[in-house]
This record gives sequence, C-alpha cells and structure tokens, in this order.
Amino acid sequence: MQLLWYTMYPPVSIPAWVALLITVPPLLLPLLALRNITRALLWVGILALFYFCHGVAEAWSSTGDRWLAFVELALCLLLIGTLGAGVRKR
Repeated sequence: MQLLWYTMYPPVSIPAWVALLITVPPLLLPLLALRNITRALLWVGILALFYFCHGVAEAWSSTGDRWLAFVELALCLLLIGTLGAGVRKR
C-alpha cells in the first residue's frame, strides 16, 4: 500500500525514497519473529496501529489522496479485527 501511495502521490517536503525508507522496512519486523507465531501476530497488530495512525493523519490533512487514506484505514481495521477474532478463538 505504501509503495502505491508514494508512487501515485509523491511527498512534497522529502524525496519519495526517504518516505519509503521510513514506512516500508517496519513491515519486515514480523518476519524476525516467525518462530513464535504469537509474537509475530503481536508485531503485526502493533504495526497495523502505526499505519492506522498514518491513515487518520492523511485522511484529516490531505485532499487529493484522501481516498487512499480511507483504504488504508479500512485495511488496518480489517487486519486488527481479524487478529482479535483469531485471539478470541484460542
């Protein structure tokens, strides 16, 4: 999602590669915890909250790419809800 976002609407104040360098590598953190699936799911939930906050900030402040912010918010809520339902089943 972030790659699509910054290719369609490049940031004005910083280069696009810097924005991608800040937002994309945290997505790889759960891979470090794959041996312990519970810990990996915890990292996914924490990172989803970070991207949820990003979506809220973009939806509030931007006008041109507001639709992407709402897509990001919907995907984050879906992911967090799915993680919550998975924990409830256990």
